[in-house]
Order: sequence, then structure tokens, then C-alpha cells
Amino acid sequence: MLKVDGTDQSYVDLDDPMRLEFDYVQRMADAIDGHGLEGEPLRCVHVGGAGMTLPRYVAVTRPRSPQIVLEPDEEVTALVREQMPLPRHSGIKVRPVDGRSGVAAMRDDFADVVVVDAFDGDRVPADLTTREFYADLARVTTPDGLVLLNLADRAPFPYLRRAVRGVCDAFAQVMISAEPATLKGRRFGNVLVMASPAQLPWQSLARKAASSPFPYRVIPYREVVTTFAAKEPFTDADSERSPSRSGDTTYFV
Repeated sequence: MLKVDGTDQSYVDLDDPMRLEFDYVQRMADAIDGHGLEGEPLRCVHVGGAGMTLPRYVAVTRPRSPQIVLEPDEEVTALVREQMPLPRHSGIKVRPVDGRSGVAAMRDDFADVVVVDAFDGDRVPADLTTREFYADLARVTTPDGLVLLNLADRAPFPYLRRAVRGVCDAFAQVMISAEPATLKGRRFGNVLVMASPAQLPWQSLARKAASSPFPYRVIPYREVVTTFAAKEPFTDADSERSPSRSGDTTYFV
């Protein structure tokens, strides 16, 4: 387990990379599993690395997938390489750059899948939830690509709603998934936002959600637009980090 600021960031089982302990990581894996043909390689970009749980999962479930991880915290990456070494020939390449710079440097239609799961301690950086950043994600995503964003908030979701507005402005299709307790306002939690220029498989993901080891709800595009999207998105001139639950920065495994 990798912890940052006392917050659990990544769980990795080196003997079984398909073992996913965090519910939101399982939701991301479900979405990737349902994208494209089963087992086919996917060009993946991960904004945020930490223990690189999901890149390891993709390396096993979709061999030969070229994957780029954008992780600016070289201290974290060094610790992970020492304590949780990546398997040989995994296809995972880690670049010590922030998400905005790393994505901006990529060519158009570069990625089949983009995963944004980046935290500064326990807060999503402000520059990763703006209209401008989401427009850049749309630029680097293939016409049938998939974008996954791990955000965190509590009901009535003032932060999440502005972020979702920006996603809806950049992508033709948007869905949301979260635990029922989070959606009902019983607790702070992770909310997964899924976006694509193409149609998203809501029905198949909803069936998978119902049978998941951590059951969750999938909200389709129409309900997202009418219920979870604010009038105005975050912009580079007007943005903020997600709500916080921690204090000083410490790293340990």
C-alpha cells in the first residue's frame, strides 16, 4: 500500500496485478475491459502514477499495450520502483512531467484510453479539471477513445458539477459512476467520470456494476447533463482543487 499525506493512494499485489482493492480502480478496470475488443492492445496514457496499479492491470489483461505514465513526483516513482518494481517488458514508460505538460506534448489522436487519476496529497490539482485541459484531452484521444477521470467530492457536489460541465463541453458522451453511499450524500467519495467522442456502453457497464465485488451505480449521459453538470465549468483563470481530507505530506509503503 502506498500512502501519501496519510491517504491510501495505491494498492499493488505484485503476485496478482489483477487484484484491485480500491472500488474506484475496479470501476476504471471495468470501463477499460469493455472498451474495444477483449484482450486487444490499447495505447494508454495515465495522468498520475503513484503505485501504477491500473497500468499493471492493463499490461496483464491487454499484453503489448504501449502505456505512458505522467508522474511528476520523482520521489514517489523511485520509491515505487524500489518497493513495487514493474515487471520486465511491461510496456509501461514513466515520464517525470506533470499532466498538463505531458498531454500538451502529445500528438492529435494519440491515445485509445486516457486515465486521469492524479492527486496532490488527497486533492486533485486545479489545473486538471479545467475546460482548457479537457479540450486538450479531447484532442489527444482517438475518435472512439475513452477518457476516465477520478474525482473526489461530497454531496451536493459543487466541485464535481463544475468539472463535469467542462467534460460535457469537450466530449459528446459522458457518464458517471460512484458508490450509492457517495451519490446519496452519506459520505465523501471518489466519483469516476467517463467520457468519449463516441457512444459509451451504458447498458453493459450498468450490468457489470450490479455484479461487481463493490456494487456501484452508473449514471447515463442524459441524467449527467440534467443533474450533475453546472452552468459554468472551471477554467484556467478560475479553478480550484478538490476538497481536502489531509495535512502534511509524507510518503511510505
